[in-house]
Amino acid sequence: MSYLNPLRLHFAGRFQAAISTVNNDPLHFDNTTFQPQYQERQTGNDPDQLNGWFNPRGSGDWRLIGCTVTSAWVADRLVGDSDPVVRCVVADSDRSAPAKLVDMDPEQQLVSTIWGLEVRIATVSGDTLLCGNFAPAAFMDIWDRGQGPGAAGDVGAGAMYQSVLTDLEWGDVSSSPFLTQLHDAAGDGALSIKFNLDGINLDFTSPEFTIGRIVGTVGPSSEGEPHHFVAGRQFMTTAKPGGGFFSPAGGVNFCVATVDRHSKKVYVDLGNALPTSSPGGPLLDLGAVSLFQAPPPQGAKGSLLIGELPAATYTQPAWYRTTAGVVAFPADRELTATELDRVDHNPLVLALTPAGGHPGIAIAESPGGVFVRADQFVWRLNPGEEAVPRLHATRLGHPYADAAVISLRYPDILQPGSPLGDAPPVATPESAVDFPVRIVTDHRGVAHLPIRAGDPGRPRDFIDGQVYGIYPVLEETIVAPSSPYPFNQWSFISLLVWSGFSSDEPPTWHGTIHPILQQYANLYPIMDRFLDLGDYDSVCANLGLLRLAFGLHIADPNSMPVTRDLSAAKRAAIRRWLAETDEDGKPRKGVPPRPAEHAVAVHPARPSAGAPRVSPRQGGKASAASRRVAMRRPQVPRELTGLEDGES
Repeated sequence: MSYLNPLRLHFAGRFQAAISTVNNDPLHFDNTTFQPQYQERQTGNDPDQLNGWFNPRGSGDWRLIGCTVTSAWVADRLVGDSDPVVRCVVADSDRSAPAKLVDMDPEQQLVSTIWGLEVRIATVSGDTLLCGNFAPAAFMDIWDRGQGPGAAGDVGAGAMYQSVLTDLEWGDVSSSPFLTQLHDAAGDGALSIKFNLDGINLDFTSPEFTIGRIVGTVGPSSEGEPHHFVAGRQFMTTAKPGGGFFSPAGGVNFCVATVDRHSKKVYVDLGNALPTSSPGGPLLDLGAVSLFQAPPPQGAKGSLLIGELPAATYTQPAWYRTTAGVVAFPADRELTATELDRVDHNPLVLALTPAGGHPGIAIAESPGGVFVRADQFVWRLNPGEEAVPRLHATRLGHPYADAAVISLRYPDILQPGSPLGDAPPVATPESAVDFPVRIVTDHRGVAHLPIRAGDPGRPRDFIDGQVYGIYPVLEETIVAPSSPYPFNQWSFISLLVWSGFSSDEPPTWHGTIHPILQQYANLYPIMDRFLDLGDYDSVCANLGLLRLAFGLHIADPNSMPVTRDLSAAKRAAIRRWLAETDEDGKPRKGVPPRPAEHAVAVHPARPSAGAPRVSPRQGGKASAASRRVAMRRPQVPRELTGLEDGES
């Protein structure tokens, strides 16, 4: 089970992502060359006008705004007005600070993660009927969704988040048959949640600045299933030339389906797959969307039309809000046992039929319907720690047992570069990350990939640690495949491995603490409303607040630093320094460093070789995405052929 289920509710409204953009440029991390104007808003496109991009004083807060339940479904039947759930709101916490939206790193900005989000279903009078903690998750499948004027860059982008709600707290749901069934399906376990975001407003003169559209779905979650994707029927595509984030060749983005034998339906999630006529606007008319079972390899019995979604249906203004893009095929009947058997054993395709035209395949399952992905795909590691991503392999939506998975180093997706000059390198040294190249799935189609982190040293000097990418792929898709496999460029594992660190003993302001806190003072200027992290006296005046914030778990919305990019060793040094006081009752100040004999040169305000030009208010994800190396088809190095299972 997952949100893509006959038992589900949909919600819609707005979200706010008050992102801070000073830290979007890697060269802003250098304390010795940081300039005051980097905390000011961008005024133009020249390097000396970029400043702190479009929102330098963002808080990082992530909020749900005005979200309401737009429909609920039980066993493929729409819940009627007699159930109070259809009049409920979907809100974030009423007892804690707002959640935080955090990039992994200035050179890996394409896995922005929501931390500390609490999701509630409540009555309009404010009584909470259900509350759960959103397990931190990064966005996935970002693409060029919005079309038409004004759709360039972040404004025209669409993306999705999928996670689980845990630590469920239930109110009195006895008056709602739907919530009662959802409660029985979840018990004290978890619920599955997925939402699509698009149409963010980046006009700082607008009252809707940093606000966009959200539509989503909540449903059951089963033990053992992935938390961050659906292990179902995966529709895959390739990129057409041009575009910014990703422009699908057939006009329809990556999406997923499940086959439900109880309701005898195929559920397809088109919520982050159909383009819009404008950013956050109506869905674009692509013609009728039809789901087919593709012909078997020998063409026996031909293809099977499973169902059709007319353009007149999905282009209605209310359709997207009330369905979140989830479609049950066929709409007006159940599939027969023979049809279900054919669906189970053959790939599925989605075709588009423009008015007066002929159907053409827009997106399809991969050859053989095979797929593999890591569930948790964003990891932060200290030297000596190990991450063990859980990989799920499927074939036509079923667990793919005994599947060989090859994991490849994949720096292509990282985003080195800066308009100010030469930026630090990424994915080096390779020796800081070690993992087996080949592993095999068990009877559940599951394999665990142990990734061991060493100490990368300081290859990026003023940026702590190093970022890496690892791409798990099925061996059969890269070793003499029968047909090219449509790899999803986003299905990789991101790693931030921190550098080894030792503080002065005991830690002092001038020895260890000031350089760390000064960097946060530079990169997160909204703090200066009440605290200057770069000033000893200001820090001492706020010891109680800082002791609390630095002691909180990283998932807490009030945890410091907001950016979640502080190693365990540095956090420990800061907590110790805050706790231990000198004779004057304040943390140890230490001896000021000697002034540098020679002034440090400021980074030149000039583009480095090959650095992209940016457009106004595009200093966010669009600018980062433009710095990617073009995706290359994953290849197994010759020297790795013939490895035994588990060998490095």
